[in-house]
Amino acid sequence: MTVTIDKSAGFCWGVIRTIDIAESELESLQPGEQLYVLGDIIHNPMEIERLRKKGLKTIQHADLPGATNGKVLIRAHGEPPSTFTEAGALGVRLVDATCPVVWKVQERIRKFYEKGFQVVIYGKKDHAEVIGLVGQTNGEAIVIKSLDEISRIDLSKPTVLFSQTTMDKETFYQIRNALRERIQELVVDSFEEQAVEFHAKDTICGQVFGRDKKLQEFAHQNDIMIFVAGHNSSNGKVLFHICEAANPRTYFVETERDLDPKWFEGIRTVGISGATSTPQWLMEHIKGRIEQMVPDPQPVAS
Repeated sequence: MTVTIDKSAGFCWGVIRTIDIAESELESLQPGEQLYVLGDIIHNPMEIERLRKKGLKTIQHADLPGATNGKVLIRAHGEPPSTFTEAGALGVRLVDATCPVVWKVQERIRKFYEKGFQVVIYGKKDHAEVIGLVGQTNGEAIVIKSLDEISRIDLSKPTVLFSQTTMDKETFYQIRNALRERIQELVVDSFEEQAVEFHAKDTICGQVFGRDKKLQEFAHQNDIMIFVAGHNSSNGKVLFHICEAANPRTYFVETERDLDPKWFEGIRTVGISGATSTPQWLMEHIKGRIEQMVPDPQPVAS
């Protein structure tokens, strides 16, 4: 049996940057100082545990007042402006490791909001990145995650549509097209000469979307697929379903404990892939565990 790791899998550059910043800050701590991170640094429990052993401590917003004995890392997902204001008032030192792609989306949203646009975000309202995006609009942005929710949008107002960086591109464009059609229908029904101003900004990360074809090709090449990701990874769920569509024999695992030896019976090739928050070392570990579970048959001595 051959076990192969997808060459396109692993940390995206934004996550690599955040992890590098965290490790650099840990190495430069002075005696008595602590490095905190506001929320899980990434959605992968194994990587969280690795960094915890190096000294990184995860805290929540309610813990900020007690974090004056060190620094607080802002993870790649970013934070709303209120977090920076609160930290400043408390005297808490922040290390901003927001992914540059996310930071750029925040900036664009803020500019449209300041111009008076109704901001709509295609995403998950409780996701850390989306909370940061909504914060750019003083909490006024409308968050939707499907076509069924577009009735919540007031199409009589100048509107701009953005996306959480890890969402599905196809659904984003379905929402965009549906909004354009409804705006045009309003013009016809009300005999207006011109439609309300509407913009759609595809802010889905190219590194996430760009993996689709490579992942599909890789999945087709293997008898079964093992997809490694944290259960809370939004990106992981999207990529898993892409992988599963290409190869129905795809199994989602978070750790080696999720592996089932029965999956590998009679199998010749196994592919391993993962989310942009899945570390390379974890996929290597999973590969080794599979090879231990199903060793290649030894030739019979003549």
